[in-house]
Amino acid sequence: MEAAHKEDGCLPTPKNAPALRVLMISKACLVGAYQRKLEAIAAHDDIELTVVVPPTWKEPGRTLHLEQAHTVGYTLIVEPLRFNGNFHLHYYPGLKRHVFALRPDVVHIDEEPYNLATYHALRLARRIEAKSLFFTWQNIYRRYPPPFAQMERWVLRHADYGIAGNEEAIAVWRRKGYSGPMEVIPQFGVDPQLFSPDPAPRERQHFVIGYAGRLVPEKGVDLLIRAVVKLPGRWILRILGEGPQREALQMLAGVYDLSGSVIFEQPIPSTEMPRFYRDLDVLVLPSRTQRNWKEQFGRVLVEAMACGVPVVGARSGAIPEVIGNAGLLFPEGDADALAACLLALMQRPRLRQQLAEDGRARVLERFTQTRVAAQTVTIYRKLASRLSTNADT
Repeated sequence: MEAAHKEDGCLPTPKNAPALRVLMISKACLVGAYQRKLEAIAAHDDIELTVVVPPTWKEPGRTLHLEQAHTVGYTLIVEPLRFNGNFHLHYYPGLKRHVFALRPDVVHIDEEPYNLATYHALRLARRIEAKSLFFTWQNIYRRYPPPFAQMERWVLRHADYGIAGNEEAIAVWRRKGYSGPMEVIPQFGVDPQLFSPDPAPRERQHFVIGYAGRLVPEKGVDLLIRAVVKLPGRWILRILGEGPQREALQMLAGVYDLSGSVIFEQPIPSTEMPRFYRDLDVLVLPSRTQRNWKEQFGRVLVEAMACGVPVVGARSGAIPEVIGNAGLLFPEGDADALAACLLALMQRPRLRQQLAEDGRARVLERFTQTRVAAQTVTIYRKLASRLSTNADT
């Protein structure tokens, strides 16, 4: 039986205190599996949670639609976006009426500080004297043109708290001048009951390697194809995802005559991902750093680890921070080193089993939705204490 993990560093629920009204604005919460965090936040007796999400979000090559999978205990408001699909310019034109009707104590803006959505929501929060926080993944120092530079500076001056998805992001925003409190909390954890090991693992005729995510150059899927060519024996590579590089990757597999061994699959709903992971012997995230991007977390890593699947990742951005000692790492862009990692897992069943157990344990300790929710609620309570202090003075 798995041990329960204490939520270290979390403030206790205040007794006999009025509920803290929290308004979260998050396009990411379109995804059904991510909504489990919202239920976990709302499960705290002193939190009254309302979440604003759009009905859709447009990404290159696909449109994400709202999945209402976990909606118990909080209020979900569906509000259309203006400039949908534009990461920097999108915002919710109808947000004002919700802010003024709810009059929340805390406005949680689940967006980067340089986005119009963040600037717009924070200005509304200040008009009702609510405390505010933003979320950031940005782990590369970048300068933005007007008006985004001005919006970013204003947000950094007026936000009450910052949550970063990785350690490097904190260094970026300190360098940019944010002096308020800030800490590292993943944007979302995983539900360890949904993302769990196969209760009856099956013997496979092939060693099954998997990738899940966008098919874009920075994800390094071409490197993975070049690595598997070097493997002996019977193996299958399953590539699940969509993106502009799909056709080029299919052509690359054809060049190496891998059409029978490399399988391209369409994206599936987030709640069906555990089934994909459980059919793998290893999940690979071969990301490569670009001038304007490096891996910010690698959510598929923690999902696979929760399912008891060993993971292999490039030393790119936050990947080593996420995997720790519970998986294998290789230098960015090194197909030979990646092939060596895969070969070790193919030939050493005991190593696969050990990494499967270590990965699951690491997720239970650090990356569950319950833990992420508890850490987030602790921040809400810190902000609430400032509200009380201001009222007393």
